[in-house]
Amino acid sequence: MSQRFDCSDPAQLAEGLQEAQAALRRGQLVVMPTDTVYGIAAEAFDPVAVDRLLAAKGQGRDMPPPVLVGTVRAAIALVTELSDMGKDLIDEFWPGPLTLIFRSSPTLVWDIGETKGTVGIRMPLHHVALGLLKKTGPLVVTSAKYAAAEATPTSVEAAEEQLGESVAVYLDGGPCTGDVPSTIVDLTGSVPRLLRPGAIPPDRLREVVPLVDGDAYAPDPGERPDPVIPDEPATPDSAADSSESEAGKVTGVPGEADESDGVASGELTADQNGAAPEPPGQVL
Repeated sequence: MSQRFDCSDPAQLAEGLQEAQAALRRGQLVVMPTDTVYGIAAEAFDPVAVDRLLAAKGQGRDMPPPVLVGTVRAAIALVTELSDMGKDLIDEFWPGPLTLIFRSSPTLVWDIGETKGTVGIRMPLHHVALGLLKKTGPLVVTSAKYAAAEATPTSVEAAEEQLGESVAVYLDGGPCTGDVPSTIVDLTGSVPRLLRPGAIPPDRLREVVPLVDGDAYAPDPGERPDPVIPDEPATPDSAADSSESEAGKVTGVPGEADESDGVASGELTADQNGAAPEPPGQVL
């Protein structure tokens, strides 16, 4: 039977975070508030739990969920490298409604769906979400919306009505104040690419970094575009034998309580600039 905790009560907040952490370790699901909408969370390193999350939403593996983090250090551990422009965006807009698409680190071991070697990462600006993420480490979190439902939940009641007993713990943080999803920026190329307008206006982003627009499309507010990484040009000798390689599994790091956020910078090359892709995924 699902448990629900009123996070406006300090005692229930503390108990709710403890129960949510325990439920996630058991491979169960948790609903929590964010600064945009309510999200449903699973342990990022448990493929059975991730499959359970996708099933609870009625969603396929072709729509990989994003990852939420409680510290910048946790985000850095998930990605291949962080450019100076990526660091500038993080410094300016995290925590907040900005989802950044990175190439995921090939040394980590998780399976969150058909990611094509990329991962969407965000640090939400909500004390309940951050409280849980700093206890658990990175979590797979997507909107607490069942696929067939019309509205994305901005209250715990709406989330519970859609997801019911498929969720072990509901953390009630009151109505979410934001009804606009996060802005999505692709950092897999040499220049940041706007993939979805959202709570942070493009002009505000351009005050911090150069920004190019992705190809126009009209995604569902819950969708995340997944950057397409272009193949290497085929040579005449290799074209006949070339085959498409699998992106493989992407992965994360264990939970960390350390709140210090040292940021390492890196540089992405021009040939990493992906094209604006189909929009799988559910980003809150």
